[in-house]
Amino acid sequence: MGSTDALPQLEADRLYLTDGGIETVLIFHEGVDLPLFAAFGLLGDESGEQTLRRYYAPYLELAHARGLGFVLESPTWRASPRWATELGYDAATLDRLNRRAITLLQEIRDEASDAEQASRIVISGCIGPRGDGYDPSERLEPDQARAYHAVQIASFAAAGADMVTAITMTHVEEAIGVANAAAAAGIPSAISFTVETDGRLPTGQPLGEAIEQVDAATASAPAYFMINCAHPKHFEPVLDTHAAWSRRIHGVRANASELSHAELDESEELDPGDPEDLGRRYAALREILPALSVVGGCCGTDHRHVEKIRDALLASG
Repeated sequence: MGSTDALPQLEADRLYLTDGGIETVLIFHEGVDLPLFAAFGLLGDESGEQTLRRYYAPYLELAHARGLGFVLESPTWRASPRWATELGYDAATLDRLNRRAITLLQEIRDEASDAEQASRIVISGCIGPRGDGYDPSERLEPDQARAYHAVQIASFAAAGADMVTAITMTHVEEAIGVANAAAAAGIPSAISFTVETDGRLPTGQPLGEAIEQVDAATASAPAYFMINCAHPKHFEPVLDTHAAWSRRIHGVRANASELSHAELDESEELDPGDPEDLGRRYAALREILPALSVVGGCCGTDHRHVEKIRDALLASG
């Protein structure tokens, strides 16, 4: 699947699963030490890569069991220059690990049970913010963000990723920079904003306005938008079925926890929420977001949550 191909998850009436909160699963369920919440350090080491393979396996099985597609997201949310420097990695090592993230996922896709299943797997290079995923105080201008994120995007493109997904974008200027960097590299992008309990970005900007601003500044470069790292009750009230910006939202990776970002930041225990309730809320979201086609979880969610989401959406038609 080349970077110029249409992304299959954008086809009408297609449902694609993705994973849950990789970092919280590895830390709280697997007991893995992830300094600075960085899972990419597991790459390039046989034991670490086996941990990652075990993590992805149940999610892929959930999709395969019902003949659904899957967006296989790389464990690279922290694998950008600022965080790599803090963790002691040089530029060459960072490039190698980002490339290895994609080739590992390609190996997992190649090991699918049959060619049909493999054809339904999309490999995405995951991009995180330069700053904190909850706090927008460290804001980048679009040109700064483009230059910063172009480093990681170049590694993903060189390794043959199908797309890149920017997760937990807190401010619109950074999202614009990511979208422009991806467009320059010739690889499709998805932009996923995080929102607070009022459905607004952490900067206070309304979600719809942020999506419209990115599209206006980039000639609608992103393939689609997503919402992540918030409970559905936090953003459902601001969605508008009839608004053009709502039809640009193709993905949701929600938290099962109803806690705010500030509360989650201070919590020393994992709040898994209610998987059954989360599934029902996704089914309700599909009534509001007719383009919704990519679903998974974020902080505190695991394959049990994604199973309930899958089943609720399939049952709702």
